[in-house]
Amino acid sequence: MIEDHATLLTPEEMADADAAAAASGIDSYGLMEKAGWAVAAAALRLYPQTCRFVVLCGPGNNGGDGYVAARALAEAGAGVQIFVLDVAFEPAGDAGIARRACPLPALPLSDLSLQEGDTIIDAVFGAGLARDVPTDLRAVIAAVEAFGLPVIAVDLPSGLCGRRGVPLGAAFNATHTVTFMARKPGHLLMPGRLLCGDVEVVDIGIPWRIVRSAGGALRVNQPSLWRHLLSKPDSGSHKYRRGHLAVFSGGASHTGAARLSAEAGLASGAGLVTVASPPDAMGVNAGHLTAVMLREVENASAIREWLASGKLSAFVLGPGFGVGAKARDFVLALDGHPLVLDADGITSFRDCPDPLFDAYRGETRLVLTPHEGEFARLFPDISEAWDLSKVDKAVAAARRSSAVVVYKGADTVIAAPDGRAAVNENAPPWLATAGSGDVLAGMIGALLANGMPAFEAAAAGVYLHGEAALRAGEGMTAEALVHAIRPLDVD
Repeated sequence: MIEDHATLLTPEEMADADAAAAASGIDSYGLMEKAGWAVAAAALRLYPQTCRFVVLCGPGNNGGDGYVAARALAEAGAGVQIFVLDVAFEPAGDAGIARRACPLPALPLSDLSLQEGDTIIDAVFGAGLARDVPTDLRAVIAAVEAFGLPVIAVDLPSGLCGRRGVPLGAAFNATHTVTFMARKPGHLLMPGRLLCGDVEVVDIGIPWRIVRSAGGALRVNQPSLWRHLLSKPDSGSHKYRRGHLAVFSGGASHTGAARLSAEAGLASGAGLVTVASPPDAMGVNAGHLTAVMLREVENASAIREWLASGKLSAFVLGPGFGVGAKARDFVLALDGHPLVLDADGITSFRDCPDPLFDAYRGETRLVLTPHEGEFARLFPDISEAWDLSKVDKAVAAARRSSAVVVYKGADTVIAAPDGRAAVNENAPPWLATAGSGDVLAGMIGALLANGMPAFEAAAAGVYLHGEAALRAGEGMTAEALVHAIRPLDVD
């Protein structure tokens, strides 16, 4: 039974867990047996009509899992053939034991001739692969793809980097992946998520105290990470206890994005929401706002006066605001108050990020919500580092900026300056629509206004944003997304 579905282990952390399990006296070959039998069980359950299971075995422990699976399938009466990269190579350790225990011959990969009715069991390379796949395996990957054969990957599709989620030259496109104890970043990060198919996590008997000890600060973004910090209205609640969120509007022809953020903030639990509007946009904003309040804010001096007189909890700046010195001046006038900086607000600091970062040193009060292009503008050197995963990049950016970074995309990563990070997985494809980012900024802003710490507010906002999109359904607009926002049951 998997104890914690939010756990993610890098390949290095999983290797540490395996080593610690063996050092504690657990039979490592026994773990391999359980892994291989789990793969065989998945193969028989998913593809009972298979004419031949083609088991591709590599030189390491991933191949050992494959030999165990092949033996188990043969004992169940299935047709099985094993193919290896190098028939002369004798695996060491547990993989060697597994190969010797398997009565089936290991045939050279060059002898493989695919047939209709085959199911491929990919046990060549696991999550720890750090080099491009060899040429002969690339040819097999291409042939399997051309035939359209189902592939069950052991741990991770061969050729896929378990840390970065990117193909190393080429990778199998699996229909099902069986991994052990915990998922790896490569299962969630794009494009790896698309290459893994359905991911099945199997408990092979490593104690959870060992798994938790080996794990770092990376998690799957799930309510267990932040549910306990959500504000829950009670009989003593009033609007000021639930926080006052202010959203800055652009000029008269660019007001819609700010209103989306404001409405999302109100729907997400802020007690009060005010749109701070330039004079020329007051009329158009007033014509569209009801429960959201409106205040004229023309310059940085007006912000300082408002801060001195108002009960303001958090701010959103960027959606439709415009790029330039005004955005920078407004941000710096906020004097370190909790802020979600999005879109134009981020781009305004692309040539001079240090004043922004310096203004938010110390307690983490800034949330940056860049998409790929905005991230590259603000952190160009980090963005171009090919050897870093999206998680690594987000964490590096968070540390540099002293901010929580919400690195958006189908695999949104939320990272904190202290190294914590979470990968989101509940966002549907139709969330990629105009205005959805404005809605997200308002949702995170509301949670900041409620008093949630920045990392948890960002993670909760991203998750609830995905849930709202699932609720709204395919073809939704940003307006429909706002109407689909619901609180999470915190009981």
